[in-house]
Amino acid sequence: MYTPLVARCLRGLEPLVAAEVVHSGLGAVTDLRHREVHFRTCRSAPPLRTADDVFLLAARRPDVGAARQAARELAELAALTPLDDLLPLRRAVTAPTSVDVSASFLGRRAFTRYDAEDAVGEALAERLGVPYHSRRTGAAPPPGSCGWRLTLDGARATLMLRVDDRPLHRRAYKRHTIPGTLHPPLAAAMAALADIRAGQAVLDPCCGAGTLLIEGALARPDARFQGFDLSAQAVAAARANAGALPVSVRRCDAGRLPLPEGAADRVLCNPPWGAQVPAGGLLAGAPDRWWRELRRVLSPDGAAVLLLPGRDDLAAAIRHGFTPVHGQRLRLSGAQPFLVRLILADGRRGRR
Repeated sequence: MYTPLVARCLRGLEPLVAAEVVHSGLGAVTDLRHREVHFRTCRSAPPLRTADDVFLLAARRPDVGAARQAARELAELAALTPLDDLLPLRRAVTAPTSVDVSASFLGRRAFTRYDAEDAVGEALAERLGVPYHSRRTGAAPPPGSCGWRLTLDGARATLMLRVDDRPLHRRAYKRHTIPGTLHPPLAAAMAALADIRAGQAVLDPCCGAGTLLIEGALARPDARFQGFDLSAQAVAAARANAGALPVSVRRCDAGRLPLPEGAADRVLCNPPWGAQVPAGGLLAGAPDRWWRELRRVLSPDGAAVLLLPGRDDLAAAIRHGFTPVHGQRLRLSGAQPFLVRLILADGRRGRR
């Protein structure tokens, strides 16, 4: 029997999430929508690393429109939901003690997300015989709450039930963080795009709290991962987060890496271009030095997967002898960075 599931993700990562579903043999992708990958599987719901969360498809109806009173019509989704079939498919170990709903919609509406959440949440809570936890106060749902997701895209209103007790993007390893730390599913997508092979040397010259290296090591523990950062706080956070994984982290300036030419088979990096974290050290006064150093340490047949703030940064990569072989625009924390995979244009390393 096939179970319909929905993976939620960052805008722009839908193709990479779909690729993870297919390449992992988890099931068949049936639809790609705004921040959603719909698929069917005959296995237990998978812990997709590139997705923010995975939900069981509960119910659908036509979008209710924009009128204020239309929000009340969303309660119909609770009535349409086959609770007896869905609840046993959750990975939660206990029965739900309350209900919480998170809603989002495309387009302007005369009602708020809280109006939509309350309409569905109160109806679900009544059916389940448990309290409803409203998100209007900003308080986190209590332990044991049953998490639901409601989306309205202009054509359909869709209700989904979270498979796990907490969202997938909340990684257990991420006990320490610093400003500008990378979203774990995005880091997992970057590691997948890098196509890391066994025994390869993987470098992050501005590793921060180590998220990229850790996601890479979780996917390919048979590779070698090395990170550098100018901040002692970042180095401490990355070491603590990495634990026993094959990840080595040292303090160093990314503008002068202690590595020989061609030492890195893969580079994974979210460079500090000033969007969240300003460049420091040698890069503060000479940003182009970052590109020259990257070209020096990347092996002739290597690849770099980077998150770049804008088109000017992509133009800088080309100017410094890199060829983009993959590029896509993302939506992340109000910004629209580029996720790119680069190779050396001529297969030759540069020099400092």
